[in-house]
Amino acid sequence: MSHAFVDQIMETVLARNPSESEFHQAVREVAESIVPVIEAHPKFAKLRVFERMVEPERQVIFRVPWVDDAGDVQVNRAFRVEFNSALGPYKGGLRFHPSVYLGIIKFLGFEQIFKNALTCTPIGGGKGGADFDPKGKSDMEVMRFCQSFMSELYRHIGEDTDVPAGDIGVGGREIGYMFGQYKRLSNAFTGVLTGKGLDWGGSHVRTEATGYGLVYIVTRALEDRGTDWNGKRVVISGSGNVAIYATQKAQQLGATVIALSDSGGYIIDEDGIDLDVVKQIKEVRRGRISEYIDSRPNAKYVEDGSGIWTVPCDVAMPCATQNELDAESARTLIANKCIAIGEGANMPSTPEAIDLFTGADLTFIPGKAANAGGVATSALEMSQNSSRFQWTFDDVDRRLKLIMDTVYDQCLQAAKDYGQDGDLVMGANIAGFLKVANAMIDQGVV
Repeated sequence: MSHAFVDQIMETVLARNPSESEFHQAVREVAESIVPVIEAHPKFAKLRVFERMVEPERQVIFRVPWVDDAGDVQVNRAFRVEFNSALGPYKGGLRFHPSVYLGIIKFLGFEQIFKNALTCTPIGGGKGGADFDPKGKSDMEVMRFCQSFMSELYRHIGEDTDVPAGDIGVGGREIGYMFGQYKRLSNAFTGVLTGKGLDWGGSHVRTEATGYGLVYIVTRALEDRGTDWNGKRVVISGSGNVAIYATQKAQQLGATVIALSDSGGYIIDEDGIDLDVVKQIKEVRRGRISEYIDSRPNAKYVEDGSGIWTVPCDVAMPCATQNELDAESARTLIANKCIAIGEGANMPSTPEAIDLFTGADLTFIPGKAANAGGVATSALEMSQNSSRFQWTFDDVDRRLKLIMDTVYDQCLQAAKDYGQDGDLVMGANIAGFLKVANAMIDQGVV
């Protein structure tokens, strides 16, 4: 879309943030979506609200030295981008992966602003991580890295300031090591991290939340199309936490999940994915998805995970990583008559793929709405920590479903209000923007 507002925003963003393509992509999508809002409400342009929104409130970059099992010193680079606190303390995960650099963290943090706003919980947006790869490392190596990482990060976070969580490469093990170091350095047991163990401040459903929330919001989309999960063929990319629990909930609701993937390739099991086998491989052994066929010989393994979208399905849920689903894959899904796509990962579809989806006879739910269940349940964990109380699994699950219903309704309504009926990409961006923008105006120029 060519528009003076978008062109002006992108000129500044590109100049100030060179070589950060993921961040550029995320900003452009939101900028293009909110053009009708800017035209209808000149105050947002006059007060340069979006210009302030795309500039992080604070960025921290630091080194993380640690000692491996061989006694050699290693050095990684780490980041925390505290993007926007208009709605509450910064909230967003930590990603440990070799691909992490400032542009990735800024894209994720920017997306987090709007995602968190859609949950209607009092949290702002932020993100962090490091170019450390936990794969292949011993528990002691991971612990030493996490302790060194937190030895710097702890001075920038707090239960009312910035509350990190997990993301790719950061699960319960890593959260535990980091929380222990924070407690040691601060001499305080607070809800400064979410995703904690159930015995020491964690919340039921947090592990399942992103996957469950994804299925709950796709359920609404299927209902609006006059159908449900029963008998649906489902393809899910990834085989980590989000993919595993999206598979579990979809299966519980009557779907047949037939494909999962990892960075090496994908599996097809026409009889339905055996989730116990996948959990053993991924959660216990930390192995590769190719090992699945050792236990399920009737299944098929194909190298190159990008080919997973050639598998015919009714519902597709990309849950791996950003820009994993391109225009060619989108055309294939459309040709195979896929009726609903819910993004479990952050920005997994390229702009070209999104254009194809929004122009086709299917329902497309963008990640900032579809994968909001994880951060929503993190906010519920923060509430429980504040009250020194732990809710039951069923109670948290009920609240999660209610939040995802609210997210869906907000997106539909915002799209309708601005003449884009049914466009959930526009709706998510507009609804999130309005909530944050109005809070920023109320709080003055800060």
